[in-house]
Amino acid sequence: MGERRFGEFVEVRRHGYVAELALDRPKAMNAVSSAMARSIGEACAALAADPDARVVVLTSTHERAFCVGADLKERNSFSDAELVRQRPVARAAYTGVLELPMPTVAAVHGFALGGGFELALSCDIIVADPTAVVGLPEVSVGVIPGGGGTQLLPRRVGAARAAELIFSARRVEAAEAKELGLVDLVAGAGEDRDEALALATRIAANSPVGLRAAKRALRLGHGLDLRAGLEVEDAAWRSVAFSGDRAEGVAAFNEKRKPEWPGE
Repeated sequence: MGERRFGEFVEVRRHGYVAELALDRPKAMNAVSSAMARSIGEACAALAADPDARVVVLTSTHERAFCVGADLKERNSFSDAELVRQRPVARAAYTGVLELPMPTVAAVHGFALGGGFELALSCDIIVADPTAVVGLPEVSVGVIPGGGGTQLLPRRVGAARAAELIFSARRVEAAEAKELGLVDLVAGAGEDRDEALALATRIAANSPVGLRAAKRALRLGHGLDLRAGLEVEDAAWRSVAFSGDRAEGVAAFNEKRKPEWPGE
């Protein structure tokens, strides 16, 4: 899959084996409308099925925001029945990112609030720049985080810290966000996208079969007791042990050359 637009507000760009999923609704600071949510879900479905996409980087085309969350202007126009019908569309956007089978990296600058931060939390690694401001302020407008925030945040920072951040609805700037574990890396000013793409390129040099299996083991094993987690790991190991990638990786190591992954 080459460069491709999904609806009006989402663009997928290719950088070799790295796919960049760019949020592109600049007039609304990437507020997630129903149309945009649908496009994110469709883009993720296409990427999940693309064997040449070894890593996905989630970025923003807006200079001052990653994503400010749900489109509250649109939500304000909904009847109760319309809100109920819209819910599966919204959920599909967040689960689409969360369930991508390959490693994912979010590149965050400016505001990443509510659903915007939940999109980042749905990624495996979050790279921010010093302008990043993150938070889950949903209780301040009478709802709760509904894009995975109540489940993903405590898995990153622990239950008590997540409760403090969600209950207070406070916004956290980049330095504190790094300290608390809300983001993983802080790049130089304006360099979040470049840093995320560089990291993704380093990751993509590894076996695509190995990467997907390692992600599966990490995700499925999280929260299990050690014995159950080791069984998850063993199943993932068995899924790669007899793969073409494993054979190529061992051969390339012994022949002191760069591997050419068959991806199977």
